[in-house]
Amino acid sequence: MLEKCNVYPNAYYNFLKNRKAKYHSEKQHILAQIEEIYHSHNGIDGYRKMKIYLFRRKIKLSPLTVHKYMNTELQLRSVVRRKNTKWATDFTYLYLSDGSLHYNCSIIDLYDRSVVASLTDSKMTASLAIRTLKDALRRQPKKLSGLILHSDQGAQFTSHEFTSFCNSVGVIQSMSRAASPYDNSPMERFFNALKTELIYLYNFHSKEQLYKAIDDFVYVFYNHVRPHSFNDNLTPFQKRSL
Repeated sequence: MLEKCNVYPNAYYNFLKNRKAKYHSEKQHILAQIEEIYHSHNGIDGYRKMKIYLFRRKIKLSPLTVHKYMNTELQLRSVVRRKNTKWATDFTYLYLSDGSLHYNCSIIDLYDRSVVASLTDSKMTASLAIRTLKDALRRQPKKLSGLILHSDQGAQFTSHEFTSFCNSVGVIQSMSRAASPYDNSPMERFFNALKTELIYLYNFHSKEQLYKAIDDFVYVFYNHVRPHSFNDNLTPFQKRSL
């Protein structure tokens, strides 16, 4: 094919080699710029701010590319952390197509409304609440201090089993007033989204199918794709990276 186009193979492959070398050279320049900006600002910039600073230096990159270069290739993350973290938790019920009842326990971060843990089981127990909290803590990049967990006064959250576990891991419990469901309205809004945007749209014939669908919804779609009005229509992932 190259001969038919009067192109010598060596010349073509040298062109590809030079183009690849140019790409790597430009990329290394950009990575050096990111590192220089990051360290000169004492590590406070997330990828969205970094994109702006790069643009000022006439380097135009998409947010996803900047995020990849910072977090994946250079392992640079904003060192700014909130002094306190406040989470909310609750249960909701779900049905399979055969009418069998299952319960979901989820925990959301009230800062950006992201789901930090979500587990589903056939029984609504203190054990399920504890397993969900354990999973949420396990998913954190480092141990949290001053963590507040808000819930209603349901028997699962007021049980000796659950309160003892919270004390053992340094989690401070906060509870809604009796008969005041709106005190935990962020959880109600999350469960409404879960049901209207997933559960009510499909017939789930097995618990495995239901549980996997919920995991995909909360950890992929809800956290990384779906815009949230609370975050000025940013996704939870985008707000956390500011």
